[in-house]
Amino acid sequence: MPTPAPPTADQTTEIGRITRPLRLSEEVSGDLQRRISRGDLKPGDRLPTEKALGEAFGVSRAVVREAIARLKADGLIETRQGSGAFVAVAPKAINLRFWQGAGPELDELRDIFELRAMVEGAVAELAAQRRDDKDLSAMTEHLQAMDDALESGVDGTVADDNFHIALARATHNAYIGRLVEFLGRHFSDSRKLAWHDTSLRLRLPQASQLEHRALLEAIAQGDAEAARKRALEHLRGAAGRLGIPLALDIDGARLATRVPRKR
Repeated sequence: MPTPAPPTADQTTEIGRITRPLRLSEEVSGDLQRRISRGDLKPGDRLPTEKALGEAFGVSRAVVREAIARLKADGLIETRQGSGAFVAVAPKAINLRFWQGAGPELDELRDIFELRAMVEGAVAELAAQRRDDKDLSAMTEHLQAMDDALESGVDGTVADDNFHIALARATHNAYIGRLVEFLGRHFSDSRKLAWHDTSLRLRLPQASQLEHRALLEAIAQGDAEAARKRALEHLRGAAGRLGIPLALDIDGARLATRVPRKR
């Protein structure tokens, strides 16, 4: 069943759910999660290697790597340098999943974009002040990977995720980097929506890519205010292209659509 085209602004009130087929990494992570829940994989057990899992599931090592990253973000898997991945002995209490099943409700998706804007705007501002040449090189590499995906007409969500994670690492604050990496794997689903609909000839990710370039330019120039502004423009643009008008005033703008707080 093909994915429907993004709605226009006057159609947003008719939206119930956005259908989104599972990607391979989600199928793999879901299968492993079920095995952990059933006790087939017990706390402390070492997972097979990426190569072995890839052969067992019939997928690439990159797919396995992304599936493991999702389970790690959920606190079900922990990795040890040089030893591999293990089922967590004491799973983390935090298990943040924004939605399950076919897709999010419209209000939920709007909330996700608001949260992304609040986090990513502040991160971009700090990254512009602290980034070094290595950080800029990493972000440029992931931006090029998205360009390559656009040229090939394939899904560039993983490169998109990695760009934003590299941006967070450019803050040189370990906790910010970890937080954004944790949230980023969940935010990935909202980025996926822009890359999935090839019927639009990738106009959505092309527009997003222009915003990524403007954001990286501001960070490279060390302009914190512009970086924050570009990040917020990117989030508003991403939401708007999915038919979601996003009214935010976290950048200090007084928007007409702002809802007054109850006293």
